Amino acid sequence: MSDPGAVLVINSGSSSLKFGLYVEQDGQEAVWFKGSVSHIGEAQGRLVVKDGAGKQVRAADVRHPTQEEALREAVRHLRELGGARPQAIGHRVVHGGPHLRRHQALTPQVMKALEAATHFAPLHIPAALQLIRAAEQQCPGAPQFVCFDTAFHATMPEVASTFPLPRSVRDQGVQRYGFHGLSYESIVARLAPQVPARTVVAHLGNGASLVALDHGRSVDTSMGFTPTGGVPSGTRTGDLDPGVLLFLMRTGGLGAEALEALVNKDSGLRGLSEGTSDMQALTRDEEAGSAAAALAVDVFTRGIAKTVGAYAAVLGGLDLLVFTGGIGENSARVRQGVCATLGHLGIRLEAQRNEASAELITADAASCPVRVLPSDEELQLARHTRRLLRG
Repeated sequence: MSDPGAVLVINSGSSSLKFGLYVEQDGQEAVWFKGSVSHIGEAQGRLVVKDGAGKQVRAADVRHPTQEEALREAVRHLRELGGARPQAIGHRVVHGGPHLRRHQALTPQVMKALEAATHFAPLHIPAALQLIRAAEQQCPGAPQFVCFDTAFHATMPEVASTFPLPRSVRDQGVQRYGFHGLSYESIVARLAPQVPARTVVAHLGNGASLVALDHGRSVDTSMGFTPTGGVPSGTRTGDLDPGVLLFLMRTGGLGAEALEALVNKDSGLRGLSEGTSDMQALTRDEEAGSAAAALAVDVFTRGIAKTVGAYAAVLGGLDLLVFTGGIGENSARVRQGVCATLGHLGIRLEAQRNEASAELITADAASCPVRVLPSDEELQLARHTRRLLRG
Protein backbone atom coordinates (compact mmCIF):
# COMPACT_ATOMS: atom_id res chain seq x y z
CA MET A 1 0.00 0.00 0.00
CA SER A 2 1.33 3.44 -0.80
CA ASP A 3 0.14 7.00 -0.61
CA PRO A 4 2.39 9.83 -1.80
CA GLY A 5 0.50 12.22 0.45
CA ALA A 6 1.42 10.58 3.74
CA VAL A 7 3.10 12.73 6.38
CA LEU A 8 4.98 11.36 9.37
CA VAL A 9 4.85 13.28 12.64
CA ILE A 10 7.26 12.84 15.53
CA ASN A 11 6.52 14.00 19.07
CA SER A 12 9.26 13.19 21.57
CA GLY A 13 9.23 13.37 25.36
CA SER A 14 11.94 12.82 27.93
CA SER A 15 11.48 9.03 27.87
CA SER A 16 8.82 8.51 25.24
CA LEU A 17 8.20 8.94 21.54
CA LYS A 18 4.81 9.40 19.91
CA PHE A 19 4.48 9.13 16.14
CA GLY A 20 1.78 9.09 13.50
CA LEU A 21 1.33 8.59 9.80
CA TYR A 22 -1.42 10.79 8.37
CA VAL A 23 -3.15 11.09 5.01
CA GLU A 24 -5.57 13.69 3.74
CA GLN A 25 -9.21 12.68 3.30
CA ASP A 26 -11.87 15.15 2.20
CA GLY A 27 -9.59 18.04 3.10
CA GLN A 28 -8.96 16.76 6.65
CA GLU A 29 -6.04 14.93 8.22
CA ALA A 30 -6.82 11.27 8.93
CA VAL A 31 -4.75 8.85 10.98
CA TRP A 32 -3.35 5.95 8.99
CA PHE A 33 -1.23 4.57 11.82
CA LYS A 34 -0.45 6.04 15.21
CA GLY A 35 1.82 4.75 17.93
CA SER A 36 4.13 5.29 20.84
CA VAL A 37 7.33 4.02 22.35
CA SER A 38 7.53 4.23 26.13
CA HIS A 39 10.25 3.86 28.77
CA ILE A 40 13.06 4.78 26.39
CA GLY A 41 16.44 4.30 28.02
CA GLU A 42 15.02 2.03 30.72
CA ALA A 43 15.43 -1.70 31.22
CA GLN A 44 12.14 -2.58 29.56
CA GLY A 45 10.36 -0.53 26.92
CA ARG A 46 7.19 -1.01 24.92
CA LEU A 47 6.13 -0.12 21.38
CA VAL A 48 2.47 0.02 20.38
CA VAL A 49 0.97 0.81 16.96
CA LYS A 50 -2.74 1.33 16.23
CA ASP A 51 -4.53 1.76 12.93
CA GLY A 52 -6.85 4.58 11.94
CA ALA A 53 -9.78 2.89 13.71
CA GLY A 54 -7.85 2.73 16.97
CA LYS A 55 -7.28 -1.03 16.76
CA GLN A 56 -3.92 -2.24 18.07
CA VAL A 57 -2.06 -3.81 15.17
CA ARG A 58 1.43 -4.16 16.63
CA ALA A 59 2.90 -4.38 20.12
CA ALA A 60 6.39 -5.29 21.26
CA ASP A 61 8.17 -5.34 24.60
CA VAL A 62 11.67 -4.30 23.67
CA ARG A 63 14.37 -2.07 25.09
CA HIS A 64 15.12 1.16 23.22
CA PRO A 65 18.30 2.74 24.61
CA THR A 66 17.86 6.05 22.72
CA GLN A 67 15.24 8.16 20.98
CA GLU A 68 16.98 7.52 17.65
CA GLU A 69 16.70 3.76 18.05
CA ALA A 70 13.06 4.12 19.06
CA LEU A 71 12.40 6.11 15.88
CA ARG A 72 14.17 3.52 13.74
CA GLU A 73 11.98 0.78 15.23
CA ALA A 74 8.84 2.87 14.75
CA VAL A 75 9.62 3.48 11.08
CA ARG A 76 10.41 -0.21 10.56
CA HIS A 77 7.07 -1.29 12.02
CA LEU A 78 5.18 1.28 9.96
CA ARG A 79 6.76 -0.05 6.78
CA GLU A 80 6.02 -3.66 7.72
CA LEU A 81 2.38 -2.69 8.28
CA GLY A 82 2.18 -1.18 4.80
CA GLY A 83 2.67 2.45 5.65
CA ALA A 84 3.94 4.55 2.77
CA ARG A 85 7.25 6.32 2.73
CA PRO A 86 6.29 9.78 4.00
CA GLN A 87 6.19 12.75 1.69
CA ALA A 88 7.17 15.00 4.60
CA ILE A 89 8.10 14.80 8.28
CA GLY A 90 6.91 17.11 11.06
CA HIS A 91 8.68 17.44 14.41
CA ARG A 92 7.38 18.89 17.66
CA VAL A 93 10.18 20.98 19.16
CA VAL A 94 9.64 22.24 22.70
CA HIS A 95 11.76 25.39 22.44
CA GLY A 96 13.37 27.28 19.59
CA GLY A 97 14.86 30.14 21.56
CA PRO A 98 14.06 33.81 20.91
CA HIS A 99 14.45 33.72 17.11
CA LEU A 100 12.35 30.68 16.18
CA ARG A 101 8.77 31.50 17.16
CA ARG A 102 6.80 30.15 14.17
CA HIS A 103 6.30 26.75 12.58
CA GLN A 104 8.53 26.46 9.52
CA ALA A 105 10.50 24.34 7.08
CA LEU A 106 13.75 22.91 8.36
CA THR A 107 16.64 24.57 6.52
CA PRO A 108 20.37 24.70 7.24
CA GLN A 109 19.80 28.16 8.69
CA VAL A 110 17.07 26.87 11.02
CA MET A 111 19.32 24.01 12.14
CA LYS A 112 22.06 26.52 12.98
CA ALA A 113 19.58 28.65 14.93
CA LEU A 114 18.41 25.59 16.84
CA GLU A 115 21.96 24.58 17.66
CA ALA A 116 22.67 28.12 18.88
CA ALA A 117 19.56 28.01 21.09
CA THR A 118 20.57 24.85 22.94
CA HIS A 119 21.27 26.73 26.18
CA PHE A 120 17.62 27.86 26.28
CA ALA A 121 16.47 24.24 26.67
CA PRO A 122 19.44 21.94 27.27
CA LEU A 123 17.14 19.06 28.19
CA HIS A 124 15.07 19.29 25.01
CA ILE A 125 16.82 20.88 22.01
CA PRO A 126 19.78 18.43 21.77
CA ALA A 127 17.32 15.51 21.73
CA ALA A 128 15.25 17.23 19.05
CA LEU A 129 18.34 17.77 16.90
CA GLN A 130 19.29 14.11 17.22
CA LEU A 131 15.82 13.02 16.11
CA ILE A 132 15.89 15.39 13.14
CA ARG A 133 19.16 13.85 12.00
CA ALA A 134 17.85 10.34 12.62
CA ALA A 135 14.69 11.06 10.62
CA GLU A 136 16.81 12.26 7.71
CA GLN A 137 18.64 8.93 7.74
CA GLN A 138 15.45 6.87 8.03
CA CYS A 139 13.52 8.80 5.37
CA PRO A 140 16.11 10.36 3.04
CA GLY A 141 14.79 13.01 0.71
CA ALA A 142 11.63 13.77 2.70
CA PRO A 143 11.48 17.47 3.62
CA GLN A 144 11.30 18.12 7.35
CA PHE A 145 9.36 20.77 9.25
CA VAL A 146 9.61 21.99 12.84
CA CYS A 147 6.67 23.06 14.97
CA PHE A 148 7.50 24.90 18.18
CA ASP A 149 5.51 24.67 21.40
CA THR A 150 6.43 28.30 22.01
CA ALA A 151 4.89 29.54 18.74
CA PHE A 152 1.32 29.59 20.04
CA HIS A 153 2.30 32.02 22.80
CA ALA A 154 3.95 34.56 20.49
CA THR A 155 0.66 36.51 20.71
CA MET A 156 1.18 37.32 24.40
CA PRO A 157 1.42 41.04 25.09
CA GLU A 158 4.71 42.44 26.33
CA VAL A 159 3.30 42.90 29.82
CA ALA A 160 2.75 39.13 30.06
CA SER A 161 6.01 37.96 28.49
CA THR A 162 8.33 40.34 30.33
CA PHE A 163 10.12 39.32 33.54
CA PRO A 164 10.97 42.06 36.07
CA LEU A 165 14.68 41.91 35.24
CA PRO A 166 17.19 44.51 34.00
CA ARG A 167 17.22 45.14 30.27
CA SER A 168 20.75 43.74 30.04
CA VAL A 169 19.32 40.36 31.05
CA ARG A 170 16.13 40.62 29.00
CA ASP A 171 18.18 41.45 25.90
CA GLN A 172 19.70 37.97 26.15
CA GLY A 173 16.31 36.46 25.37
CA VAL A 174 15.19 35.91 28.96
CA GLN A 175 11.41 36.17 28.86
CA ARG A 176 8.22 34.14 29.27
CA TYR A 177 7.89 31.82 26.29
CA GLY A 178 5.21 29.35 27.37
CA PHE A 179 4.87 25.74 26.29
CA HIS A 180 2.31 23.04 25.43
CA GLY A 181 1.44 25.22 22.44
CA LEU A 182 0.44 22.39 20.10
CA SER A 183 -1.87 20.97 22.77
CA TYR A 184 -3.54 24.36 23.20
CA GLU A 185 -3.82 24.80 19.43
CA SER A 186 -5.66 21.49 19.20
CA ILE A 187 -8.14 22.57 21.89
CA VAL A 188 -8.81 25.86 20.09
CA ALA A 189 -9.36 23.87 16.87
CA ARG A 190 -11.88 21.63 18.67
CA LEU A 191 -13.75 24.67 20.01
CA ALA A 192 -13.75 26.51 16.67
CA PRO A 193 -15.49 28.33 15.17
CA GLN A 194 -17.15 29.47 18.41
CA VAL A 195 -14.29 29.85 20.85
CA PRO A 196 -15.55 31.58 24.01
CA ALA A 197 -14.06 35.02 24.49
CA ARG A 198 -12.59 34.28 27.94
CA THR A 199 -11.25 30.74 28.19
CA VAL A 200 -8.70 29.07 30.45
CA VAL A 201 -7.23 25.72 29.42
CA ALA A 202 -5.40 23.53 31.94
CA HIS A 203 -3.05 21.02 30.30
CA LEU A 204 -2.35 18.63 33.17
CA GLY A 205 0.02 15.73 32.67
CA ASN A 206 3.48 14.87 33.88
CA GLY A 207 4.13 18.40 32.66
CA ALA A 208 1.41 20.84 33.67
CA SER A 209 0.56 24.36 32.55
CA LEU A 210 -2.37 26.71 31.97
CA VAL A 211 -3.14 29.31 29.35
CA ALA A 212 -5.44 32.34 29.29
CA LEU A 213 -7.15 32.66 25.90
CA ASP A 214 -8.73 35.87 24.61
CA HIS A 215 -10.91 34.74 21.67
CA GLY A 216 -8.55 31.80 21.18
CA ARG A 217 -5.31 33.77 21.37
CA SER A 218 -2.77 33.23 24.13
CA VAL A 219 -2.48 36.31 26.35
CA ASP A 220 -0.82 34.67 29.37
CA THR A 221 0.51 31.28 30.34
CA SER A 222 1.96 29.71 33.45
CA MET A 223 5.21 28.18 32.20
CA GLY A 224 7.90 30.75 31.62
CA PHE A 225 11.48 30.77 30.35
CA THR A 226 11.52 26.97 30.61
CA PRO A 227 8.90 24.27 31.31
CA THR A 228 10.10 24.26 34.94
CA GLY A 229 8.04 27.33 35.86
CA GLY A 230 4.36 27.73 36.61
CA VAL A 231 2.26 25.22 38.55
CA PRO A 232 3.90 22.11 40.06
CA SER A 233 4.29 19.19 37.66
CA GLY A 234 5.04 15.51 38.01
CA THR A 235 8.70 16.04 38.84
CA ARG A 236 9.16 19.83 38.47
CA THR A 237 8.87 22.47 41.15
CA GLY A 238 6.87 25.02 39.22
CA ASP A 239 7.36 28.61 40.35
CA LEU A 240 9.88 28.78 43.18
CA ASP A 241 11.38 31.61 45.19
CA PRO A 242 14.84 32.00 43.59
CA GLY A 243 16.19 32.57 47.08
CA VAL A 244 15.70 28.84 47.71
CA LEU A 245 18.24 28.03 45.01
CA LEU A 246 20.67 30.62 46.35
CA PHE A 247 20.26 29.12 49.82
CA LEU A 248 21.07 25.64 48.52
CA MET A 249 24.06 26.94 46.60
CA ARG A 250 25.46 28.65 49.68
CA THR A 251 24.69 26.06 52.33
CA GLY A 252 24.80 22.82 50.37
CA GLY A 253 27.33 23.65 47.71
CA LEU A 254 24.95 22.59 44.95
CA GLY A 255 26.08 23.44 41.43
CA ALA A 256 24.06 23.97 38.26
CA GLU A 257 23.66 20.28 37.39
CA ALA A 258 22.51 19.32 40.89
CA LEU A 259 20.04 22.21 40.99
CA GLU A 260 18.74 21.32 37.53
CA ALA A 261 18.13 17.74 38.66
CA LEU A 262 16.40 18.99 41.81
CA VAL A 263 13.96 21.35 40.10
CA ASN A 264 13.25 19.17 37.04
CA LYS A 265 13.46 15.54 38.16
CA ASP A 266 13.18 15.23 41.94
CA SER A 267 10.47 17.71 42.90
CA GLY A 268 6.80 18.33 42.11
CA LEU A 269 4.44 15.44 42.86
CA ARG A 270 7.34 13.01 43.17
CA GLY A 271 9.19 15.14 45.70
CA LEU A 272 6.09 15.92 47.77
CA SER A 273 4.91 12.32 47.89
CA GLU A 274 8.41 11.02 48.52
CA GLY A 275 8.17 8.48 45.74
CA THR A 276 5.76 8.78 42.82
CA SER A 277 4.46 11.28 40.28
CA ASP A 278 1.68 8.96 39.06
CA MET A 279 -1.67 10.56 39.85
CA GLN A 280 -3.58 7.28 39.96
CA ALA A 281 -1.12 5.93 42.54
CA LEU A 282 -1.27 9.15 44.52
CA THR A 283 -5.07 9.06 44.58
CA ARG A 284 -5.03 5.46 45.82
CA ASP A 285 -2.43 6.31 48.47
CA GLU A 286 -4.45 9.32 49.57
CA GLU A 287 -7.56 7.17 49.97
CA ALA A 288 -5.49 4.69 52.00
CA GLY A 289 -4.54 7.47 54.43
CA SER A 290 -1.16 8.65 53.12
CA ALA A 291 -0.56 12.21 54.39
CA ALA A 292 2.29 12.71 51.91
CA ALA A 293 0.10 11.73 48.94
CA ALA A 294 -2.73 13.98 50.16
CA LEU A 295 -0.34 16.91 50.49
CA ALA A 296 1.04 16.33 47.00
CA VAL A 297 -2.42 16.32 45.42
CA ASP A 298 -3.55 19.34 47.43
CA VAL A 299 -0.48 21.43 46.55
CA PHE A 300 -0.97 20.49 42.90
CA THR A 301 -4.68 21.37 42.76
CA ARG A 302 -4.27 24.54 44.83
CA GLY A 303 -1.61 25.84 42.45
CA ILE A 304 -3.88 25.20 39.47
CA ALA A 305 -6.91 26.82 41.14
CA LYS A 306 -4.87 29.92 42.02
CA THR A 307 -3.78 30.23 38.40
CA VAL A 308 -7.35 29.88 37.09
CA GLY A 309 -8.36 32.70 39.42
CA ALA A 310 -5.45 34.87 38.29
CA TYR A 311 -6.32 34.33 34.63
CA ALA A 312 -9.95 35.19 35.26
CA ALA A 313 -8.59 38.52 36.52
CA VAL A 314 -6.43 38.91 33.40
CA LEU A 315 -9.38 38.14 31.11
CA GLY A 316 -11.94 40.16 33.07
CA GLY A 317 -14.04 37.08 33.82
CA LEU A 318 -14.34 33.46 32.71
CA ASP A 319 -16.62 31.91 30.08
CA LEU A 320 -15.09 28.43 29.91
CA LEU A 321 -12.59 26.23 31.76
CA VAL A 322 -11.13 23.25 29.90
CA PHE A 323 -9.19 20.31 31.35
CA THR A 324 -6.91 18.34 29.03
CA GLY A 325 -3.78 16.18 29.23
CA GLY A 326 -3.47 12.77 30.88
CA ILE A 327 -4.36 13.97 34.39
CA GLY A 328 -6.82 16.63 33.25
CA GLU A 329 -8.78 14.13 31.15
CA ASN A 330 -8.76 11.23 33.61
CA SER A 331 -8.53 12.43 37.22
CA ALA A 332 -11.89 13.33 38.75
CA ARG A 333 -10.07 13.94 42.05
CA VAL A 334 -7.86 16.63 40.54
CA ARG A 335 -10.72 18.35 38.70
CA GLN A 336 -12.81 18.38 41.89
CA GLY A 337 -9.88 19.74 43.89
CA VAL A 338 -9.27 22.53 41.39
CA CYS A 339 -12.90 23.58 41.07
CA ALA A 340 -13.87 23.33 44.75
CA THR A 341 -13.00 26.96 45.49
CA LEU A 342 -13.98 28.49 42.13
CA GLY A 343 -17.68 28.94 42.83
CA HIS A 344 -17.27 32.71 42.69
CA LEU A 345 -16.48 32.29 38.97
CA GLY A 346 -19.76 30.45 38.35
CA ILE A 347 -18.20 26.98 38.46
CA ARG A 348 -20.11 24.14 40.12
CA LEU A 349 -19.28 20.55 39.22
CA GLU A 350 -21.89 17.81 38.89
CA ALA A 351 -20.35 14.87 40.76
CA GLN A 352 -21.54 12.03 38.51
CA ARG A 353 -20.48 13.81 35.35
CA ASN A 354 -17.08 14.53 36.86
CA GLU A 355 -16.59 10.92 38.01
CA ALA A 356 -17.45 9.73 34.50
CA SER A 357 -15.08 12.26 32.90
CA ALA A 358 -17.96 13.46 30.72
CA GLU A 359 -17.25 16.19 28.21
CA LEU A 360 -19.32 18.66 30.25
CA ILE A 361 -18.83 18.17 34.00
CA THR A 362 -20.63 21.20 35.46
CA ALA A 363 -24.15 21.29 36.83
CA ASP A 364 -26.85 22.61 34.49
CA ALA A 365 -27.27 25.72 36.67
CA ALA A 366 -23.56 26.63 36.58
CA SER A 367 -22.92 29.90 34.75
CA CYS A 368 -19.39 28.92 33.68
CA PRO A 369 -19.11 25.51 31.96
CA VAL A 370 -16.18 23.20 32.59
CA ARG A 371 -15.30 20.78 29.80
CA VAL A 372 -12.98 17.78 29.53
CA LEU A 373 -11.45 17.65 26.05
CA PRO A 374 -8.63 15.47 24.71
CA SER A 375 -5.82 17.35 23.01
CA ASP A 376 -4.10 15.93 19.94
CA GLU A 377 -0.61 17.29 19.36
CA GLU A 378 0.11 14.79 16.60
CA LEU A 379 -2.93 15.90 14.60
CA GLN A 380 -1.80 19.51 14.90
CA LEU A 381 1.66 18.49 13.71
CA ALA A 382 0.12 16.79 10.68
CA ARG A 383 -1.99 19.85 9.86
CA HIS A 384 0.98 22.22 10.07
CA THR A 385 3.29 19.87 8.16
CA ARG A 386 0.92 19.59 5.21
CA ARG A 387 0.22 23.32 5.21
CA LEU A 388 3.92 24.13 5.22
CA LEU A 389 4.61 21.48 2.58
CA ARG A 390 2.20 23.28 0.27
CA GLY A 391 3.92 26.58 0.95
